[in-house]
Amino acid sequence: MTRRIAIAVDGPGSSGKGTVARGVARALGYQYVDTGAMYRAVALLARRRGIGWDDGHAIGRLATELRFRFQWDGDILRVEVDGEDLTRAIRADDVGQGASRISRYPEVRAALLGLQRELGAGGGVVMDGRDIGTVVLPNAELKIFLDASLDERARRRHEELLRRGEMVHLDEVRAALDARDRQDRERATAPLVAAADAIRIDTTELTIPRAIDVVLGLARDRTAG
Repeated sequence: MTRRIAIAVDGPGSSGKGTVARGVARALGYQYVDTGAMYRAVALLARRRGIGWDDGHAIGRLATELRFRFQWDGDILRVEVDGEDLTRAIRADDVGQGASRISRYPEVRAALLGLQRELGAGGGVVMDGRDIGTVVLPNAELKIFLDASLDERARRRHEELLRRGEMVHLDEVRAALDARDRQDRERATAPLVAAADAIRIDTTELTIPRAIDVVLGLARDRTAG
């Protein structure tokens, strides 16, 4: 491979984008940036500090003060904010809902956008989220939009929660994903939508290794020659 490119991976929750993006980054030796984790961390810390998730101005100010660090620990990507490891805490379902709510606010998105673009500058990065190809890295050399049926995404999320010891009903997980899908797609600021030049991949019946291989093949096509 002759060039180190920027790869944007977007899609709804539990479409596989995080797992695929991590796998691609590790295979290529690229940096991986989980932008969803950044919004989750801001939502979590806002709640801890007594800031309501409907107070966009206060949350935007908070986001400008935070310092993020992503670090691999074996196969786990550790998310540290101001020196605190929030890797597990930010994965709670209610924090995910909070992340979706605060991401509606231009102040919050603006606070994180500069950092995300800085992390993506110079190539050699795989970044996943919900607006990477459309807003954060609109000039990324490769844009991927992963999706899967709602039922399949709910099944995956349900299994993930059970592995973590969180006993929830599948119907509740499905309803939560559906609600977040609507919220992300209908927000006025940077809604969830595939970039016009993104390559769509349906992961409903794809294994993770196969999805990673597909994206790696596309990346090699972009960097060949």
